[in-house]
Amino acid sequence: MAMDAVTSGRVKITPERYAKSYLDWLGEKRDWPVSRQLWWGHRIPVWHKRVNFDGTNWETCVFIFTEDEVTSFAQRIVPTDGGSLQSDSVSELRGEHDLYVCLGNGETWPEGERLGFTRDPEVLDTWFSSALWPHSTLGWPEKTPELGYFYPTSVLITSRDIITLWVARMVLTGLNNVGEVPFRQVFIHPKILDGYGETMSKSKGNGVDPLDIVDKFGADSLRYGLTSLTTETQDVRMPVQFECPHCQALIDQTKKNRELPKVACSKCGKEFSTQWARTDADKAIPRAAVVSERFEVARNFMNKLWNAARFSLINLEGYSPAPVNVNELPVEDRWLLSRLSTVTQEVTAAIEAFHYADAAKLLYDFAWDEFCSFYVEISKSRLQDEAAKPNAQRVLAHTLDVLLRLLHPIMPFITEEIWHNLGQLAPKRGIPEPYEATQHVIIAPWPRPDSSHQDKATEARFATFQAALAALREIRSRQNIPPRNKVEFCIKCDAATAALLQPMAAYFQSMANATATGFGPSVVPPPMASKSAVSGMEIFVDMKDFIDKPAEIAKNEKEEQKLLGLIKGKEAKLGNASFVDRAPANVVETERAGLAQYQEQLASIRAALAALRA
Repeated sequence: MAMDAVTSGRVKITPERYAKSYLDWLGEKRDWPVSRQLWWGHRIPVWHKRVNFDGTNWETCVFIFTEDEVTSFAQRIVPTDGGSLQSDSVSELRGEHDLYVCLGNGETWPEGERLGFTRDPEVLDTWFSSALWPHSTLGWPEKTPELGYFYPTSVLITSRDIITLWVARMVLTGLNNVGEVPFRQVFIHPKILDGYGETMSKSKGNGVDPLDIVDKFGADSLRYGLTSLTTETQDVRMPVQFECPHCQALIDQTKKNRELPKVACSKCGKEFSTQWARTDADKAIPRAAVVSERFEVARNFMNKLWNAARFSLINLEGYSPAPVNVNELPVEDRWLLSRLSTVTQEVTAAIEAFHYADAAKLLYDFAWDEFCSFYVEISKSRLQDEAAKPNAQRVLAHTLDVLLRLLHPIMPFITEEIWHNLGQLAPKRGIPEPYEATQHVIIAPWPRPDSSHQDKATEARFATFQAALAALREIRSRQNIPPRNKVEFCIKCDAATAALLQPMAAYFQSMANATATGFGPSVVPPPMASKSAVSGMEIFVDMKDFIDKPAEIAKNEKEEQKLLGLIKGKEAKLGNASFVDRAPANVVETERAGLAQYQEQLASIRAALAALRA
């Protein structure tokens, strides 16, 4: 039955490869000893007594009754005066035999113990007790309302280590005791290992301390960091570091230092203690937190979201809810709403398929690159315009609302705080029609994608624009041009791309302080330009106002002399009839191609020198 539950699809295991482990173990049909000689656990509900019967061939009698029934039975076969035993139920018994009593209900049996029965000292196997968890916690064997409502549950998320120990046994006991599987889906998450590929363990001292992670990076950073690692891979490595309590430097944990009671910081030289500190002297040394730099990105993301939300809330002063006609909005608003709907659709699909890392990345990219770094920047001028401000505020409030709901399962604390603040300024929000938002994001409905907002052409236009804008900013950074300095640029691209970019010229101006001088295949780059190529485009920034001419002339003259020397060598080689006649044709052709390349480079250098000297 438990095997059929998976093969028939009543229980679906994701990733599918782990279903084999489940089926292989059940297919072996091993006996399962359910008792353990431990000092913790559920004590086995079986009582024993050596009894002298008048006659039977049985050596062991096992009865399963209710507590009242078994007490009544025991009183009939165990006389209080110590005489011989007589009972209609055991009329065939003779001599001394072992009588075992197992209660169908109840954890104690004081009446039986008064009659001389002794409870078995062993306990149920931990995994046997755990196998009962899905239904025993809901009041089983009683038919409680909780059992009827919550059983079976929807999803079990666990590690591959306990597919046989726990998952299979929960299905077994659920089918046997309740007649139904305990859950419909099982997701097996990857196992987090340390930087050396070893299982994290307290006894090894190679595991990160979640409380240290929370103290250093925050609870939401811990959750987001782990979510971003939850791929369908089998294992994930997480390098572990000690954080020096003196200088806050991160010291890589090694197989050697992780076992020491104290470690000297490689940066400041001071000692810090570890979990192995035992002596009073070692314990007196400040303890190092055990963390991982993997959570740094998550903390930066929290800060980015908080700052963008703070900007949004500051600019929602005077907000008033009203219906919004999406078709009449500026192109940047329609782009944002389109991306928001698309991301909502993709994130929902990713979560439903247990692709949690994909969901985290989709939300990170949208929140950071599109909402925070792009839309917030592009909306600043409109938020200062009294005519454009109302609709800009409504789009801002709606986008923040949906984004918080999408992020909440991964980052519950920061999203709840921002949601509360948003509710004070914009309690009614939404597009196209505003609605009363819930008091808490945790009880807000999951957002649904609005397909009418999706516009692939507008998304493609902005994606091209974003790539060109990123290239412009990269050139500025590479050439050390301050953002306050205006630059001129042109983009060499095909006609279709030029048609996408031309309407965005004003955004290049507002977001990069850059003036476009041309788009298209016929663009002629300026003589002194810095270039970046991306997504089928060549972006040229005119450097005439940012170059040290004497230094640049000297550099180009040096390059000119170098090229003249290389050209002279190539010409001499190709002018040698003996080389041309005897060398393989492909070698001669390579030399000629090299000469042509050097000559082309020389022409470019001389053109640049002419422009610099003009």
